[in-house]
Order: sequence, then C-alpha cells, then structure tokens
Amino acid sequence: MTLLHGLKVLDFSTLLPGPYATMMLADLGAEVLRVESHVRADDTRSFPPLVNGVSAAHSNLNRSKQSIALDLKKAEAIEIVKELVMDHDIILEQFRPGVMERLGIGYESLKEANPGIIFCSLTGYGQSGPFRNRPGHDINYLSVSGIMGYSGRQDTGPSLLGTQVADIAGGSLHAIIGILSAVIYRERTGEGQWVDISMTDSCFAMNTMLGAGFVATDEAHPERESMLLNGGTYYDFYQTSDGRYFSVGSLEPKFLIALCEAIGRPELVHGTDSDFKKTLKEVFLQRTFTEWNSIFASIDACVEPVLDFGEACNHPQIQAREMITEVPDKNGNSQRQIANPVKSTAFKPVYSHIGSDLGEHTDKILEKLGRNSEEKEALRRSGVIS
Repeated sequence: MTLLHGLKVLDFSTLLPGPYATMMLADLGAEVLRVESHVRADDTRSFPPLVNGVSAAHSNLNRSKQSIALDLKKAEAIEIVKELVMDHDIILEQFRPGVMERLGIGYESLKEANPGIIFCSLTGYGQSGPFRNRPGHDINYLSVSGIMGYSGRQDTGPSLLGTQVADIAGGSLHAIIGILSAVIYRERTGEGQWVDISMTDSCFAMNTMLGAGFVATDEAHPERESMLLNGGTYYDFYQTSDGRYFSVGSLEPKFLIALCEAIGRPELVHGTDSDFKKTLKEVFLQRTFTEWNSIFASIDACVEPVLDFGEACNHPQIQAREMITEVPDKNGNSQRQIANPVKSTAFKPVYSHIGSDLGEHTDKILEKLGRNSEEKEALRRSGVIS
C-alpha cells in the first residue's frame, strides 16, 4: 500500500507551485484530479522543450494525475465541482484571494457539501494583508521576503537563481506540510480546515539563519558578502583556469585543514578569512576543472565541482539514489523523469503515467457522477466541458 493511499485531491492550480505539490502527493499515493480550464489552458502545457508534441515539464509536474476540463464561469461546472467535493479529501487552489468565493466554491461553500474538506489556498502573499491581491512571481516573493537583500555580490547586487525557490521551497513544500498536518488533525478530530499558504511568508520564514539575529536584537543586519554563509568568508565559489567553478564549504577545522593540504598550502589554516579567500581565488585559477576534480575526489574537505545539469544527471550519487526514473506514457512507451526524492523502508513512490491531456478524463469522471451520454453532450455543446 502506498503512503497516502485513499486520499483524494482536487487540484485547481496551474504553472509550478500547486502542480509540484500535488505531484509529490500523487507520487506518494494520493489520487489527484486536476480541474482545468479549456478556455484558458495552463501555460505549462506549452513550456519548451516538447517531447512528442507535449511539454516535458508538464508531463513531469502532472504525472499520475487525471484531468477534467471545466469552464468554472458556468453554473453547471460549479455544480459538478460540488458533487466532486463530496467524494474528495483535499482541495488545492492557486487563484488570487476571493476568486473561489466569487465562483461559488470557496471554503465556506464547499464545507457545507463536505464538512471534513481540507481546503488549501496557495498564493504569493496570502489571504490577508495589503499585498493580498497583488500579482507576483518567484523573484518578487524572494525580494519582498528580504532574502534577496543579502544575496548576491556587493558590486553587482542580487543574483538570479536557476530554479524557483519561492515557488517550490516556499510554496509547494509548505503547502504539502500544511495539507498533511491538516490530514492528521482531521484523523484526530474529524474536522476539516482552510490552510492559507503564502509564498512570501514561507520565504520570510526561510531567513532562519541570517535573519534570526536581526529579528531577535535589531542588530546584525544581514548584508551581501558580509556573513558566514553569504560570501563574507571563504565559503564561496571559485573559478578554475578553464572557466568552470568549484564550491568550497570547508567551514569546520578538519575540513579546512584538508582543503589547505589539498591545495598545497597548509600554512593558510592560520590566516585571516579575507587573505585566505584572495589566495583561494588565485590558487583555483592555476588548475583546470578536471585537475581540481581529480584532486578533491577522494578528499573529505566539503569541496565539490559546480556541475551542469547533464553532469548532475550522470553523477554517481544521483544515479545511486535513482533520482531519474521511467514513467509510462499513453502510447505504451516511457519517458525519463526526475524522481520523487522521498525514500522510505515502508513504501516506494508510484508513477502511473506522464501528465494527461487537457480534459482527458472528463467523460470518465462525469460517468462516475451519473451523467449519461446525452447529458455529457449537452454540457459539451454549452461549453461547460471541452
């Protein structure tokens, strides 16, 4: 049996934060039904590159999920949602605050149909506060939360990241924590609840190391390249002679000693941070990426190469942890995808199929709700379903 066997999720989200959260839940065994619009399709469906005409990102984010296409601006679609809610445990929605209420499927309305429903709203700024209706993206939430205020370089300012930290770490993962906490609470009390997840809140909470001192004392204001972990010490990236990079995290004494011995400068252990960092920059520029990789491969110094993504896919640690898996498609073939990172002695993640076509399961779902062929055709003619 899978970890979340029996949990049924209605997913009203698009793009990245919500779909990543429900992908994780599906991987762990929850049954996820995406409620999608055929009037305004999820932009992720066209996100490049396409594999056999289908977005690889969409296929990955929406694996193992079913899809029903509804126009939520039509009353008949809202009635279908209310019927579905009676047989589901969890709703995850990603609209701006108030949209679900205006559609007639807000928490209070759906709680009448299913008192035990767990309703999770995942937004940029949350359901309250002056920014509640303000649009935003990952870069904005990281900025407002203060993280970008001390990230990057003093001379060039904040730096872009290669992945969406606010969306995934701030939004998706905190939504999962909130949802599963609500599931445990419901098991104990029988009560559902509304979970309000703000990506900005979550990013602000992730200031836990460099921001904690300032919150506690109004002192030690975190600034770029001024602290232990943000470039103020030799904990940093260093360029090689051929333009590649290494990460140096040798903070503890034993790792620092190993680093200094590896570069042939054992006397540097007793130098100042600023002098040491300057020397490290000079030393790393004396050898190629391959040469440094060979030197540090067998040394425990917390020094590792900065890999491109293709190299990461083929890294023996990633391979050993089976972080790339094969997921079936509807043609009897399979697609390589990034695997779920949760490892357990009790269960394994399940990957039923890659992301579904828009509305692929609409007829099947409506049949379960008792709609006959004539009724489905009438809904299709009126634009309620695709």
